[in-house]
Amino acid sequence: MARPLRIEYEGARYHVINRGNFRHNLFEGKEAAEIFERTLAEAAVKFRWKVHAYVVMRNHFHLALEITEPNLSHGMKWLQGTWTRRSTGSRRSVGRPFQDRYKSLIVEPGPWFGQLCHYIHLNPVRAGAVKMKEILNHAWGSLPKFYAKNRPAWLTAEVVLASAGDLRDDR
Repeated sequence: MARPLRIEYEGARYHVINRGNFRHNLFEGKEAAEIFERTLAEAAVKFRWKVHAYVVMRNHFHLALEITEPNLSHGMKWLQGTWTRRSTGSRRSVGRPFQDRYKSLIVEPGPWFGQLCHYIHLNPVRAGAVKMKEILNHAWGSLPKFYAKNRPAWLTAEVVLASAGDLRDDR
């Protein structure tokens, strides 16, 4: 049976998820997570994505992103393929790293998308990776970047701040 086509259109917002093959850890070491974050930054610029939130956990990742042209499939193929090639040495593994093709769920603009961003930011707490008071110390996600002096240009803050009570974009 053929896979269903992905719905892609300018301005579409997605919750993108993928997990390690056999639920194995993909990002156990610091280097693999750093490589993923750098590759995500490159993908956001290259494909003109607006990344609203992301988190990298040990065995999976979550992205909340908006596309400015219908290129999610091409961008994700580039992101996952490039990360795989770059991180193979640090993971000391062979074979396919991801369990399956990524999941991409369309999320309507508005309060639901903002809640998705909060869900992504709090994923390390829910998974027991960090305690709530230490959430800003979880380096492999976008939440600490919102507090940084030099937030990456590819990380968009408007939706997250609006959904958190129309907060101002300052420290």
